[in-house]
Amino acid sequence: MNNLFRLALAAVVIAVLSACATPTRDAEDAERAAEREAAAEQARAEREAAEARGLGRDRDFDAAALDDPDSPLAERLVYFDFDRDEVKSEYMPMLEAHAAYLSQNSGARLRLEGHTDERGTREYNLALGERRAQSVRRVLNLNGASDDQLEVISYGEEMPVAFQQNEEAWAKNRRVELVYESRR
Repeated sequence: MNNLFRLALAAVVIAVLSACATPTRDAEDAERAAEREAAAEQARAEREAAEARGLGRDRDFDAAALDDPDSPLAERLVYFDFDRDEVKSEYMPMLEAHAAYLSQNSGARLRLEGHTDERGTREYNLALGERRAQSVRRVLNLNGASDDQLEVISYGEEMPVAFQQNEEAWAKNRRVELVYESRR
């Protein structure tokens, strides 16, 4: 009888522990629903904030947007891979915003300054910096910026922002800087 009692007690303990270990289906569904609702609310808040910064459908930008750190116009650097002049897709939204600003402000002027890292000859790097700046110019032109609003210049390796001789420094130096000479 003692063994039978112990066996029954062990079965009850196992049943209670296993019931506590797995959440109910209703609790899992409620948790998923709460996560979906939180994600939807966050997306709604981000969309409203973007529209408040001037990123709505009409994408009207004013000169103040150039100094607003939350505006895509505040971003003015395009980085390139080693020995490449193709604009990466990650920079397209920012360049489209600059093109929209330029098309809405015919008096605005933008200088595109091409830079390279130190590897390569001086002549090669000047040509590569020029190609990089011209690539950015093409993207801006295709998105509405007028060609007479844009000036291209290449500094090659002459104006580094990082002076170490490693990949991290070289990556920072492979860039095109967007410099507004006139904002309206």
